[in-house]
Amino acid sequence: MPKSTRAGALLALAVTGLALGATLATPANAAAAKAPGFLKAADLPPHPSSTGTAGKVTAGVPEAVEQDRCLSMALGGGSNTWYREFRTDLDTSARQVSVRSSTTAAAKGRFSRLNKDIKSCAARIEKADPETEATLRDYGTLPVEEGAHVYGQHTVTSWGASDIRLLSVGRDGRTVTVVDWGQLGDFRGAPVKAFKKTTVTAVNKLD
Repeated sequence: MPKSTRAGALLALAVTGLALGATLATPANAAAAKAPGFLKAADLPPHPSSTGTAGKVTAGVPEAVEQDRCLSMALGGGSNTWYREFRTDLDTSARQVSVRSSTTAAAKGRFSRLNKDIKSCAARIEKADPETEATLRDYGTLPVEEGAHVYGQHTVTSWGASDIRLLSVGRDGRTVTVVDWGQLGDFRGAPVKAFKKTTVTAVNKLD
């Protein structure tokens, strides 16, 4: 059974957190370095009525991630970081962000921090916005490379906005990746099984 915790959440977290944002300035060394492997649109959970498309793999961190209460503390900065945006014609979108650390120990620390921040995200959001509630579900770990962890988060506002978000964190050596998927709805429409497969693919593509 998934573990559930309830708390307040930031207004429209899943949709706003996944919206395209302006890219921050990218350090020269990140731009020059080779990006790790990334997901393709076909690797994401299939949408029943809309074909997904993928943007370019881009160095740096988008503004939406810098402002994200779940991810910004561990992914902010943009050094040796790349991302790719995914979208459909409807309300579903996704993003993958990967960071290559200087050492394996540093990557382990980032992996741990991301898991900790996601688990505590709902409580921090509650403090910021008591008008929204969130349910965090822990879908457990996946046996791929140095490990991966999958979560789900449902947010609902006092005026009825409802969003579902799936998040996963994985590591292969010095590289950590986060896959962030979201759409309107709740846990009943969350493609958890397919998202776990996506996460395994994402980690296996890291190099």
